[in-house]
Amino acid sequence: MEEQEIIKGCLKNDRKCQKALYEKFYGKMMGACMRYAKNRDDAKDILHEGFMKVFDNLHKFGNKGSFEGWVRRIMVNTAIDHIRKNKHEYLIVDTVYADKMAKQMTDDVDENELMSSVNQQEVIKAIQQLSPAYRAVFNLYVIEEYTHKEIAELLDISEGTSKSNLAKAKFNLKKNLTHLIKA
Repeated sequence: MEEQEIIKGCLKNDRKCQKALYEKFYGKMMGACMRYAKNRDDAKDILHEGFMKVFDNLHKFGNKGSFEGWVRRIMVNTAIDHIRKNKHEYLIVDTVYADKMAKQMTDDVDENELMSSVNQQEVIKAIQQLSPAYRAVFNLYVIEEYTHKEIAELLDISEGTSKSNLAKAKFNLKKNLTHLIKA
């Protein structure tokens, strides 16, 4: 079934088309949700809530740009909403600690060497090991390409906290990945 046919069917509440859309995007969108969630169960909750929003708002997709990109944006926004709702679980530490930690980053391993020595699954696993606050800022800045100002507004934090959480995320990722290649 073609994408346009699936979309038209979903707009008519055709269950087969809804299932086809879900199956077509499940893997990629689950991956996007996993980047923000604390665990697989939370990712599934975000994913299912996101798909409900996709089906509820499908009439708003104006065939402008990529449909997959539109679905992905809904998933990311749903993940951000999840972080906001559960803010008490997504502790954000102070910027002073982050600045000190970023300055202490060692250059024992060249970043290019590091990235060529690990595979995609190891990188994803290392990202998932970050604290929720670091993971959220890292994903929004590095992958979704938000600015620190936009991240601060989305997560209701200061720009400085966004910057420090990114520095800490990068530090922890480098440390975790360095352990992998030295093991």
